[in-house]
Amino acid sequence: MINHFTQSTYHSICDQLAATDVDLAAIIKTYGYPPFWSRPNTFETLVHIILEQQVSLASALSALNKLKERTTELTPANLLLLTDEEMKACYCSRQKTTYIRHLAEAILSGQINLTELEDMPDEVVRAKLTALKGIGNWTTDVYLMFVLQHSDVFPIGDLAAVNALKRVKKLSPGVIRDELLGIAAHWQPYRTIATMLLWHFYLSAPKKSGVLV
Repeated sequence: MINHFTQSTYHSICDQLAATDVDLAAIIKTYGYPPFWSRPNTFETLVHIILEQQVSLASALSALNKLKERTTELTPANLLLLTDEEMKACYCSRQKTTYIRHLAEAILSGQINLTELEDMPDEVVRAKLTALKGIGNWTTDVYLMFVLQHSDVFPIGDLAAVNALKRVKKLSPGVIRDELLGIAAHWQPYRTIATMLLWHFYLSAPKKSGVLV
């Protein structure tokens, strides 16, 4: 069974989480509800998520905007017309250029169909996406959360979410992965929305230097 959340259920789910977790309740009390982060199910969106791997959100957006400017419309076919030099001029590293081209080829060949992913459970979506070069669990997590609105994903590889969790729960910096996953398990079946509360805290609260990666 696939559990989704929608804009109409978003605040009520936040309230349910707040009722069972005082730290999440404190985030809402101090900073309000998190934005309803969502993205369309498109090639452009997946390119954007790939560009966000291990860099600041601002850097990734700059690269995406350059690609859109260069292609007029960012489609798989248009992307594949760009040369290495044109990709570099769009702030795409050689590695990410390879990943993005591989994704474009996979979509054009029919290896991956984004529309079909909308009706598939988490584990099937993950298997199909991580089979593509350059798409790992973090990219898949963000896709499941922002694009497909699956409600029960905790992106253990996301530094911003993990750092926010450590701060909110007053955990030691060296806390092990299994303990973090154990805490997140208490938020089932709404770990996605709990993560969005953590991101909201991360972006809103006074913080140490760092980027959302």
